[in-house]
Amino acid sequence: MKVPLNWLKDYVDVTLPPAELAERLTMAGFEAEEIQTIGGSWDNIIIGQITAVNPHPNADRLSLATVDLGTRQETVVCGAPNLNVGDKIAFAPVGARLINPHSDELEELKAAKIRGVISSGMICSEKELGISESHEGIMVLSAEAATGTPLSDYMGDTVFDLDITPNRPDCLSVVGIAREAAALSGQTPHIPEISYEETDSPIDEQISIEIIDPDLCPRYCASLITDVKIVESPAWMQERLIAAGQRPINNIVDTTNYVMLEYGQPLHSFDYDRIRGKKIIVRRAAEGENFITLDEAERELTRNMLVIADGEGTVAIAGVMGGVNSEVTGNTTSILLEAASFNAASIHYTSHHLSLTSEASMRFERGISAGLTIPALKHATQLIAELGGGKVAKGIIDVYPGRQEPGPILLTPDEVKRILGIECSLQQIVDTLTSLGFECQVGGSQIQVTTPYWRSDIKQAVDLIEEVARIIGYDKIPTTMLGEPLPRQNPAPVLRLNKNIRQSLVGYGFQEVITYSLTSLQMLSNLVPDPRPPEPMPLRVVKPMTADQEYLRPNLRVNLLAALAANRRHEEEGIRLFELGKVYLPRENDLPAEPEALCGIMSGTRVEKSWLGGNGLFDFYDARGIVEGLLQHLGVTANLEKSSDEGLHPTKQAAIVAEDNGLKVKLGVIGELHPKVADAFEIAEPVCLFEISVPALLPFATGHRMFLSIPRFPSTIRDLALVIDADISHRRVLDIIQSFPLVSEVLLFDVYSGKQVAAGKKSLAYRLVYQSPTRTLTDEEVNRVQEQILKRLTGELGATLRA
Repeated sequence: MKVPLNWLKDYVDVTLPPAELAERLTMAGFEAEEIQTIGGSWDNIIIGQITAVNPHPNADRLSLATVDLGTRQETVVCGAPNLNVGDKIAFAPVGARLINPHSDELEELKAAKIRGVISSGMICSEKELGISESHEGIMVLSAEAATGTPLSDYMGDTVFDLDITPNRPDCLSVVGIAREAAALSGQTPHIPEISYEETDSPIDEQISIEIIDPDLCPRYCASLITDVKIVESPAWMQERLIAAGQRPINNIVDTTNYVMLEYGQPLHSFDYDRIRGKKIIVRRAAEGENFITLDEAERELTRNMLVIADGEGTVAIAGVMGGVNSEVTGNTTSILLEAASFNAASIHYTSHHLSLTSEASMRFERGISAGLTIPALKHATQLIAELGGGKVAKGIIDVYPGRQEPGPILLTPDEVKRILGIECSLQQIVDTLTSLGFECQVGGSQIQVTTPYWRSDIKQAVDLIEEVARIIGYDKIPTTMLGEPLPRQNPAPVLRLNKNIRQSLVGYGFQEVITYSLTSLQMLSNLVPDPRPPEPMPLRVVKPMTADQEYLRPNLRVNLLAALAANRRHEEEGIRLFELGKVYLPRENDLPAEPEALCGIMSGTRVEKSWLGGNGLFDFYDARGIVEGLLQHLGVTANLEKSSDEGLHPTKQAAIVAEDNGLKVKLGVIGELHPKVADAFEIAEPVCLFEISVPALLPFATGHRMFLSIPRFPSTIRDLALVIDADISHRRVLDIIQSFPLVSEVLLFDVYSGKQVAAGKKSLAYRLVYQSPTRTLTDEEVNRVQEQILKRLTGELGATLRA
């Protein structure tokens, strides 16, 4: 929000230097990002009056302009098309510093000989003075400008560029900042009274207003001005608009912009004669309704958008943009002026859905108070009548179905002390709030506070306490030591789990990557051997920036595989990548679920190339080892079972399963990427992949791990070679062996199927480590347990000892 100091002075006596005022506003919550000085380089530029314009003797497109500077006259060469005798202009003598329109650099003006005529000065355009980008002609000043006066005295200004927080839409206005400046400097704001003459013709006999959807429009006000002339705005208004960052257009448009910047209330002007049926209807748009806006673009509307309609159809998109069918033109003579309050969420949806953001929609989105409509409408009506010579119809139409009278808020000094930690007297609190426009009634030790009509952010007592702190000054609140020690930090379990996952995988040589949350339908289709759209369909972004980032990712593997493919082109050695992030799963009639997931991929050689050899490619068992090591580090016990993930190799994959009170919970999947999927991602070598659901893993990883001391007694090792049916899994054998308490470790060290075992059979060789925590085991005890293990394996699985 740009606030010109000269404009601000209309409403408050500014006694502080600009830098100090900016500092106080910043400390009160309105950061002054920049202080711009208009006219800071106008040291020698003065106001002159053109007394004669003669043709250049040697150039058809140049003129010789004689300028009266009060104490002397100068004749300069000028090529501007708008040289008129009697106009007041800005004259720059030799030595003045101006902006070069071609290089945008500040340069010193020098005398020049132009087509044989010496020119010792220049009549300036707005761009040369740094006011705007206009360079088509010279800048013409108001007739009231005094000849010979320094231009900096007449037009110089200081502009504060303030960052207004979203909860203070009332301060997106000069008047709002004036109220703050007054409170901060001990002044009283003086907002001028508004008055204008009205005709005897009542407005409600000439236009009717109906609000069909009051949930989206709690208040709609309008005035009517007839016999208006569309002309240029006066110089003072144009100068203020330019200083505030607005481009002047004509007296009607400039007035609505001026009052919006002044009060913070957007307004819209309709050509009254083009309002069909002489009625305004505020309603939701019809689904699929088309409407041509002022920029001559056809827009398709939805039921969630609010429109302003007349007796036959839509004439404006509420709070966003008007339509060509009701716009004010040079032939307009009657103005219907709108000031309304619209639902903030509705305007936000509409403006962003249609990509039509503006100063007006930005204010509505922040929830400006409905109380601003009447003051802003009256002042705009007054200005249009004055600047356009119009006649104002009697009265104002004010349809207010959403009226809510603010109730008083109770506040006590004790509550202020509890929140702020400092003593504030009852009178100090009352004075502070009163300076901001609040009404305070004191009863005993309590204050009943009524919120002023322009504040929409005050809801409860803590909001008032914040106001007290802002005006007293946050820097005035003393620094004190804590009365008690800080409580012990208990981070969320999922944060601790994520940290442990990262540490473990980095320890295994993985690198973490962060990919985009968006992907394409083509990439998702490539995740299966026979490419086809995924089911269910992922969520599509309404307005994707590119076709490659159109859908929210339902898994991490799609972008991780793309990252692997991109890195593989530049890396010959093994690549290990993982990502820990959110995936987006669609839910019917609801926002998507956003669970966190872990995905890791491995591709290439296990170790760097060496003359020693041993540089084979990563395979399923490497990925399995990583997952088992990760789960062991997290204290999670899980098994591997058959899996049917279509994107993985059908015989080289497994589901990661844990048990919870007898119920199996699938934690994720591990496997080798299907060769066709690898080809689709242009990856020529095997890719091993694992995916784990963080929400599913979390309950198994949050328990406390027990400390086990190093065993005092020696262990005994026995080997066991079994022949079993080929379809019996290693897990079933392992479960039986581990059920014996004296077995501390089991290692499968050989798997064989071939000529030396019968058809349909396989050989598994295990190394068993026997150990007791209380004594040294004898050979007899170990042999007895070994026999019991073999007996169970034979009885339950049909296992036999391999000869």
